[in-house]
Amino acid sequence: MQQAIINATIFTGSEIVKDASILIENGKIIKIDASMPDGVQIIDAAGKNIAPAFIDIQPNGGYDLYFSKELSDASLQDMYQASIDHGTGYILPTLISSGFETILKGIETVKNFMQQQPGVLGMHLEGPFINVDKRGAHPATIIRKPTDEELKQIIAAGKEVIKIITIAPECFTDDQLQLLLDSGINIAIGHTAVTYEQAQYYFSKGIQLVTHLYNAMNQMGHRECGLVGAIFDNENVYAPVILDGGHCHYAAARVAYKQKGDKLILLSDAAFLGRRKQVFDWENLSIKMVDGYYRDGAGNLGGAAISMIDAVKNAMVHLHVTLQEAIEMATGRVAKAIKMDGRIGFIQPGYDARFVLFDNELSSVEFLAG
Repeated sequence: MQQAIINATIFTGSEIVKDASILIENGKIIKIDASMPDGVQIIDAAGKNIAPAFIDIQPNGGYDLYFSKELSDASLQDMYQASIDHGTGYILPTLISSGFETILKGIETVKNFMQQQPGVLGMHLEGPFINVDKRGAHPATIIRKPTDEELKQIIAAGKEVIKIITIAPECFTDDQLQLLLDSGINIAIGHTAVTYEQAQYYFSKGIQLVTHLYNAMNQMGHRECGLVGAIFDNENVYAPVILDGGHCHYAAARVAYKQKGDKLILLSDAAFLGRRKQVFDWENLSIKMVDGYYRDGAGNLGGAAISMIDAVKNAMVHLHVTLQEAIEMATGRVAKAIKMDGRIGFIQPGYDARFVLFDNELSSVEFLAG
């Protein structure tokens, strides 16, 4: 049966539409129109705003379970439920630096779960092929350079599942990097010590994404521009930012916005969502909630505690962007960054009928799937 969402201000991803309905059928958007066919099921949005569901390309856990520790359907369901509760309809569950067998198990677990939940787009493999000096909270004992055979097996098992792989490209041979580039997996440069010049070389190869701007990378100086400077100086590169005030100062985020414009996008990097989890003790990561942030015993940040709706609010308040642009930073622009903008991130005919309903203050948020 066809459904029509009425009485909403529609943020399509390119414009704001009023006095129109969204007609959907079989989980897809049919049209956005003022007219409505007879006999459709009515969904009344009660005057709220509607936008494409948020897309989070780097959640680590849900309310209680941490995926890298609990490679299970239960862990993914916890993450998915916590995400949709906060208006995020699409996620890339993140597996941090792990052993080879764990990576293969993670790929298989996500692959199976993708069949159950269309909001799980695939997996983000963050490490283990990163620079140990820029590891952040990743366990040093697991970080390593790839072997040709390990890389080939990961690509073979994960080419339809891994949507992002975060690497330090200086840890790869040219042939290994080309193998990744040819796989079609989106490569993100992160947890790396590359210089400005090295970064521009890798960007010229076709890499257009980095992992959490400012964090775990060389900063911009006036003599050595670092990876941050290379990101600012390259118009093709998308820069996800953890907009929580702790992972980067809000002033630094405003500078990034002025430099990157529509290439600055939002993610959560949430260790856990909802701030229910106060302490997490694992051999690979031990963190606790301190003043609204997850920190390890040395005081280092160990993943964020914000949701995508928090990031959107912070974009409005601290980057001084409009509601429309803040929404786009969490939807269509993210879809473009991971090359999925032909299916998600916009309210257009043919796109997935997965939405977020919200009020003007973003104090009330609700996930809606047609």
